Amino acid sequence: MEMIDAHQHYWHPQRGDYDWMPMDNAILARPYAPADLEPMLAKHGIARTVLVQAAATVNETEYMLGIADATPSVAAVVGWIDFERPEDRAHLERLARHPKFAGVRPMIQDIPDDDWMLREDVQWGYRALVELDVTFDALGFPRHLANFYKILTRYPDMRVVVDHCMKPQIRNHSPESFAHWADGMRAIAEDTRAFCKLSGIVTESDGWTPEKLQPYAQHVLEVFGPERVMWGSDWPVCRLEASYDDWRAAAEALTGHLSADARAEVFGGTAARFYRL
Repeated sequence: MEMIDAHQHYWHPQRGDYDWMPMDNAILARPYAPADLEPMLAKHGIARTVLVQAAATVNETEYMLGIADATPSVAAVVGWIDFERPEDRAHLERLARHPKFAGVRPMIQDIPDDDWMLREDVQWGYRALVELDVTFDALGFPRHLANFYKILTRYPDMRVVVDHCMKPQIRNHSPESFAHWADGMRAIAEDTRAFCKLSGIVTESDGWTPEKLQPYAQHVLEVFGPERVMWGSDWPVCRLEASYDDWRAAAEALTGHLSADARAEVFGGTAARFYRL
């Protein structure tokens, strides 16, 4: 089974719509293009990737689809539409006709109102995703778990993957914070058909080690099962704390107890099935 990186980014800060990006950060605030990632994909035998949005604009989605058209290794694009504009359904319908468009990711982690996703005026967006049979990447923090549970159980036919294990706050680990996160993730795993990305957790831990990450990775693998877990690099964001090589090696260590078939799911099969690659 071919290996897939289920979550990575390409961007060019001078496009001007990466509002979250600190422009004085030498790691983030620079262009990243396929030529930068291809050597690492080749080194690890990764055949294809899922390119995920990093700006809250339809224009960036068009930019990524242009990259995908020119880059064989990009198998799918997760873009963005404005859930506060029902007229953006027209964009969604148009984008869904592109062979490499997979779905969308509202940047919920950056929205000040934690209850935004429950607002009546954005519900048309979830219904449209179901009707058009495209995917939803759930991006948030542990404080959003209860609301994501409400949305995922409200729309049981929506094809959902939880990004970055819902960003557990590993740097502030405590028995209470772990239990809150673990219980919320278990509820989503048991009561919905959502998938989960084993990604983005190195940047939630200061001075990370595989040992610090192990309880979180183990819990996700336990409650979702390898057939619903997919590995992603979150490159280049991961570079804030780890190289592509180091995070890949850590992920292989964190899944080392699994059978060969189960590891094949995590490192390729799950993403291929979820995104229908």
